[in-house]
Amino acid sequence: MNQPSNTVVVEDAGPARKRVSITIPAQAVTEHLEEAYSQLQSSAALPGFRPGKAPRAMLVKRFGKAVAEEARGKLLEKAFGEAAQAHALKPLSAPQLAEGFTLAELALGTAFSFSVELEVVPEFTLPAWEGLAIQKPTMEIADKHIDDELRRSSYRFGTPARMNGPFERLDRMVGHATVRAEGVDEPILDADGALTVVPAEEDGGTGPLLGLLIENLDKTLLGKSVGDVVTIESTGPESHEREDIRGKKLTIEYRIMEGERITPATNDELATKFNLASLEMLKEQVKMALEQRRDGEQAAAMREQATEQLADLVDFPLPERISADQAQRDLSRREYEMLSRGVDPALVEREMAAHRAESVAASQRRLKLFFILARLAEELGVEVSDAELNGRVAMMARQRNVRPDKLRAELTESGAINELATSIREAKTADRVVSRATVTDVPAEEWNKIVEARTAAKRGGSTATASTTAKPKAKAKSAPKSA
Repeated sequence: MNQPSNTVVVEDAGPARKRVSITIPAQAVTEHLEEAYSQLQSSAALPGFRPGKAPRAMLVKRFGKAVAEEARGKLLEKAFGEAAQAHALKPLSAPQLAEGFTLAELALGTAFSFSVELEVVPEFTLPAWEGLAIQKPTMEIADKHIDDELRRSSYRFGTPARMNGPFERLDRMVGHATVRAEGVDEPILDADGALTVVPAEEDGGTGPLLGLLIENLDKTLLGKSVGDVVTIESTGPESHEREDIRGKKLTIEYRIMEGERITPATNDELATKFNLASLEMLKEQVKMALEQRRDGEQAAAMREQATEQLADLVDFPLPERISADQAQRDLSRREYEMLSRGVDPALVEREMAAHRAESVAASQRRLKLFFILARLAEELGVEVSDAELNGRVAMMARQRNVRPDKLRAELTESGAINELATSIREAKTADRVVSRATVTDVPAEEWNKIVEARTAAKRGGSTATASTTAKPKAKAKSAPKSA
């Protein structure tokens, strides 16, 4: 005899949010419970009875509640999975019991009902995406660019030495950081080994600490010494991946435990390190690396223009709650995309801190772009091969100076390998759009002005933190910029 089907009702419960109400008929509940009790009877043992011979009534009396709860969990999971497949739901979050709903116990001969809510992938129609107008930033690599890169390399491959202060620009420090949020008694973060660097002058005094972009960090750290303590007042970005930081007034107490200064390597030392016979050969290698990086930045700039225009051409409701997991995944994708372009890890760290400082509107727009690119990739049949994934891992491994197989194992274990694959798929999808766009060359100087204005607008005029109040004395060594 065929088992009766579940009754499923799917309703809108908010933007990109569904309420799924399911009733499992009594016959299915009974069969599920009977199977669970039979498995219990065949495997359980009670004193005075041989295994599998204890009376069922006695077993149910002793273990029945636990068995029924386990059976209920499996039944709910199976019923929801079938409903999600039948109604083509694409969950973004795990289903949660609907507000005000409590689960009843499973009972023989009684139908079982439950109602859950979850965020889902929004429904929308892709806009026309061929023939977009895109600008291509152009720049010739000049001697100044090569000299600047050699300077950064001289710090990257220089000789570090411990020092106590006073700290100067590009000195690095490691310390103990305690972070408190307004209205919370206990610290929300207590961390040893917190690294920061006295910002370079060209960075405008702004630098990262604990993943936050701190304004006037140079004024706080210049002249300080090991043993000093500085206090930094900050406001957590609204789009931070940690919900207990979002929008909170933060007080960071940073005690400097160690200091380090880099003695820059000479050009001759750099040439020797890279097995090059002369300074001229070193400069040629640097020029080639800069041209490769420029081409990567060019491609990234055109991809961003393409995706931004797509976002302007279509509108659809986004989930009201951008969960911490979603925010973290977004940051991970952006980090992997930059690392895969050969951006120096120190600069990536700074850029990630800047991303955390973006407004909620900017964060929601990135989420919107994620959905658009995922749909477009599906429509265009864009996939990521294992060879492409391995190539990207190998590039990141070189930057981190680790073996590719070790890095791949770490990414796989943490689940980050999926975010890396997503970043590759998004880049390939955007490249398809760019390949069918109308492209106009724009000098780099002009392009930089456009980017600065766009960045300021995205961040809504807010930055990750501002005022800093110095307590006794703290000197920090900032990490050198690397080539």
